[in-house]
Amino acid sequence: MSATVQNQETNAVLKRLAARALGLTGADIQRIVKEAKAAARRQRRPLALADLEAGIRHHRPQLSPERLRATAVHEAGHLLVHYMLGLGPIKGVTIDDESGGGYGSLAFDRQHVMRRDWFVDMMTMLLAGRAAETLVFVEPGTGAGGSDDSDLARATAIAFALERTLGLGQKHPLLYRPHPRPAAVLDADPVLAARVHGHLERAEERAARLITDNRKGFDTLVEALIEAQALDGPDVARILDQAGVMSQGRLVEAGVE
Repeated sequence: MSATVQNQETNAVLKRLAARALGLTGADIQRIVKEAKAAARRQRRPLALADLEAGIRHHRPQLSPERLRATAVHEAGHLLVHYMLGLGPIKGVTIDDESGGGYGSLAFDRQHVMRRDWFVDMMTMLLAGRAAETLVFVEPGTGAGGSDDSDLARATAIAFALERTLGLGQKHPLLYRPHPRPAAVLDADPVLAARVHGHLERAEERAARLITDNRKGFDTLVEALIEAQALDGPDVARILDQAGVMSQGRLVEAGVE
């Protein structure tokens, strides 16, 4: 085996390791490395990168085939829409997360001008996982909600801010009206709640259209996630590129609005 080929294989394993390690703490990694070294010593051989990969896989709970597919569908929805809207680089994704779900590392381009379109794009991306589940399984699961840092919570916070604090609302946009408990405001004001929910409905419908219009790329990404259970950003971009999915940045370069 040539040094070039060996380096390429080593880099491929390192990329898989980095993707699989998403969401793990420094203490988790330290423990995995220690256990892998101990296992290699017991077998009287050098530590191999495959030992670390196996250690990470062993550290995470194994998902059932049904849960694995559902998680892959959810994360593929986020990845596809994030990529298409040109929101920033994708660092990686794993679907064998500690919680039994997925973990995606998505970066955002801070050079974007913070106008309404950017916030709409963000809500669309956040609701793309739920939209993907609805398209594939008819009914969505609960993975988009359930906590203050969930997809639904973050998207709702953006929609609430559009109406109350960002000067982009449908009613009295010049009034700056922050509130420490947005949920209480929404519960007490059904008209405002309807406007906020309208933002979310339109964003989810848009996400569904983007996925439907690029179903080949979406389905290919789902299967790749199920097979590998972890992909780094370049792998995601390559899969979507080969399936003919174009990001917003590439559309602009091509002169397509």
